Amino acid sequence: MASLTPEAYFAPFSQIIPDFVAFCRKLSDPLPVHLRMNTLKAPVSETRLHLEEQGALLVKEDPFDFVYRAVNISQPGHLLEFSLGLLHSQALSSVLAAFVLGPEPDETVLDLCAAPGSKTSLLAQLMQNKGIIVANDRNPDRLIPLKANLKRLGVTNTVITRYPGQTFPKRFFFDRVLVDVPCSAEGTLRAGPSGTLRQSTQASKKLTRLQRDLLLMAFDLLKVGGTLVYSTCTYSPDENEGVVQFLLETRPAEIQPIAMDLPHSPGLQQWKETSYDASIKYCWRIYPQQIDTVGFFMAKVGKGS
Repeated sequence: MASLTPEAYFAPFSQIIPDFVAFCRKLSDPLPVHLRMNTLKAPVSETRLHLEEQGALLVKEDPFDFVYRAVNISQPGHLLEFSLGLLHSQALSSVLAAFVLGPEPDETVLDLCAAPGSKTSLLAQLMQNKGIIVANDRNPDRLIPLKANLKRLGVTNTVITRYPGQTFPKRFFFDRVLVDVPCSAEGTLRAGPSGTLRQSTQASKKLTRLQRDLLLMAFDLLKVGGTLVYSTCTYSPDENEGVVQFLLETRPAEIQPIAMDLPHSPGLQQWKETSYDASIKYCWRIYPQQIDTVGFFMAKVGKGS
């Protein structure tokens, strides 16, 4: 695989990424470490005090009550508090997806592509370990970290299943569904000190078919009046707006506005020769120069009668 500068690597998206120069420059910065304080185990104030007494510099990330940027911690997995389940290292965009889904205690929730469990465990935290979460992942190797993270973080309202997401059995329907699909993961790329990125070899067309199938199944498993969040960590319109457009053309889906006050760009209305439904503007595109995290796409979907 050849190495490319950010400008060359992301040149195909230069017309849709706002302030492309700032975007490319930001990719040379290291990805910040964000810590989610796990209120299933201890109050935020208690865990924060433990860390600060050891010299940790923590900056609260608004509007999240229990998420902090760790300024001087590079390996949070080495902390005793991590092993005890008092905290979890999680990208800010991943936190955002769970908050946008907005699960309530006593609801039924499906995380269709759950491993390694960062979002699942946050859903349980938001639900105060009440209700029921079904955490699904088809890969047996990925179930190992999923189980380990849920156990470490004290999650007790979750059952784990191992179905191919696109053929998940339609025996039960859910109040909320999260489908964070496999993707080309371009949003996770940072150039670092080398200033170059490795050329991706992901088969995008194959991924897009899988993403469409997963989103359709997620929608079919949703109760009428329920809420679904579709997310990726990539910039490709084919994997983002294109997949959401496919849902709108095949199911009675409604794209809903995301009621959070954070920097972002709206979903695209057009890519090359393809035009998208006007409601796709309510989707969010997040770029690292807007919020210092991985690049992210998110659609909040409602199911009408």
